[in-house]
Amino acid sequence: MTQKLNLHGIPVRTARNAALAALSADLPSPILADGTGMHRHTALRWVAYARRDWAEYLAARADDDRQPSRNQKESS
Repeated sequence: MTQKLNLHGIPVRTARNAALAALSADLPSPILADGTGMHRHTALRWVAYARRDWAEYLAARADDDRQPSRNQKESS
């Protein structure tokens, strides 16, 4: 079925991953594993990905914003 959908330009993998990410954000890993038939370790990784804390990324962006850019350094 995947091959047939891909022949018609329907990207199955992208849709599958989006659905798994949405489920992972709402369900605990044991229920995700049982409901989808995936291994419990795989379910744990999906849940960790979906619930990832973006604080480190935001802190890194804030540090970048506080540092003067190369253009500002050259004009000083």
